[in-house]
Parts: sequence; structure tokens; C-alpha cells
Amino acid sequence: MFSLDRLRALDAVATHGSLARAARALHITPSGVSQQLAKLEREAGHALLEPHGRGVRLTHAGRVLAGHAARVVTQLSAAEADLADLGDEILGPLRLGGVGSSLRTLLPDVLAALTEAHPRLVPTVVDGEAVDMVPRLLAGELDLVLVESWDSRPMPLPEGLAVRTLVAEDVDVALSERHPLADRDSIALPELDGAVWTTCPPGTEPYEALVQALRAQGLEPDVRYPVTEYATMLAFVARDLTLALVPRMAQPSCPPGVRFVPVRPGLRREIRAAWRAQGASPSVRACLELLGAECG
Repeated sequence: MFSLDRLRALDAVATHGSLARAARALHITPSGVSQQLAKLEREAGHALLEPHGRGVRLTHAGRVLAGHAARVVTQLSAAEADLADLGDEILGPLRLGGVGSSLRTLLPDVLAALTEAHPRLVPTVVDGEAVDMVPRLLAGELDLVLVESWDSRPMPLPEGLAVRTLVAEDVDVALSERHPLADRDSIALPELDGAVWTTCPPGTEPYEALVQALRAQGLEPDVRYPVTEYATMLAFVARDLTLALVPRMAQPSCPPGVRFVPVRPGLRREIRAAWRAQGASPSVRACLELLGAECG
């Protein structure tokens, strides 16, 4: 592997045309440049310089290697500039994750504004549940995640994470228009004893929230349709196959034939942004600022 300092010396000679001018550009002595190039010749296995008048010039092998050296030096300079900018410039990867309804509702406008204002930012998004996202956040695989916490089952978060609540919203029960209770202004949860339910798979926040809300009323939920998307749940509800607890944020994607009715006691869900408490990057801080404005 070629030394970067020796590649810099070769690039300087190719750029400035002589050992003396290359030495001035590198702030070292001409003999220092000669020593670097002599070592580089041994590494390359080819002569890189040849006498030319009172000075030297690059051999064919020298010109070939100098072309590569120029690209390496340019790329290294760009890397150094990017690292120097990290203190205050918004650039590089921003890895986001979260539950689908929050991503769909909150992120498009935020990401559009971020990428327009900061063209060197490269956001990526992963859709998933908090049970999968939080370990990836702690492991450094994600920079910021949007998680949900229901009042019937508050979400515990491990130490080392900072959290900000973005949205607090009501949760309604979704019923088919053909359901006997569909015309009610509100429904007490005990009235839904014996109902068939759809929700997210076991272990997720929506599933545990449904289970805890019904058990608090002495009911045991019959969950026959565990699916990952509210749109799929509502398709089952529309055909009068099942009921679902649906936050307001997820209701606009509703198909025809579904009614949303408040429940008693009332249920609420919060969407929270979570990130590693130590060393939040400028990109994460900018994203949080825009999310706050979006939800304000």
C-alpha cells in the first residue's frame, strides 16, 4: 500500500513541475521530497522520475501513478473538509426509522425541507415498530426514530436516549358501518366484549396497548388479524370482519364503509422522537427542529 505522504509528494511534483516548487508547496525541503519519491519508487517497483535538463520530469510510470495520486489527494482533501464541517454543517447520512403512520404523516414535508436546504444531506428511512427500531438506535445503526406510546401501555425507553413528544392524539374504535354500534356517539369498552380484533403483531406497542386497555375492563381480546399496516386493518373492518383501535393520524387512509367512534374510557397515543442523548449531530438537531415546527 502506498503512503499518503509519498503520493502527496508525487502529486506536488506533477502539479508544480519541479522538486523545489513541490517542496515549497508541501512546506518541506527539496531533499525531503526526493526521499519521499525514492521510497515511493521502491514501493511501486518503477522509476518515477528521470533527469531532464537541470531538473527532473516524470517517467511514463510516474505519470500513470501521478494520475491516481491526484485523485487520492483530492478525495482525501474532500474528506478532511467534510470532517471539519461536521461541527456546524448539515451533511452526510441521516438514518431515520419509525412506525408507518408517523413516517407517512410527519416526515415527507420535513425531509423535503431538509434536503432542499442542505443538498449534501443523505437521509434514509426504515419503516418498522419500536421493538425493532430502538435496539438499532442504541447500536448506532439509526440516528433518530419515531416511536409510539399509548396511555394504556406507556412505552419504556432505555437509558441513554433523549425523547421529545411530537404529537398527542385520540384513539377511536373502527367499526363497519353495518356494525350495530356504528351509529353511537361513543362506546364503552365493556360493550365490545366478545368482539374480534385486528391490530399489529404481538410484541408491538399497538398490540400491547389493545391488550392492556381491554384487560383493564376485565376483557380478554380475541385478536385474529395481526397485521402491520392500519390500511390493511381498516380493509378488514370495512368488510365487518373485525374491530380495530385506530389513532387519528392513521384514519385518513380509511376505505369506504368504516366508522370511527370514541371509546370510554378515552384512549390516547403519543408519537415521540427518540435519539441518542450523547452527541446528537447537527443533522439530527435540524430534523428535530423541523419536526417540532411540523407538529406545533
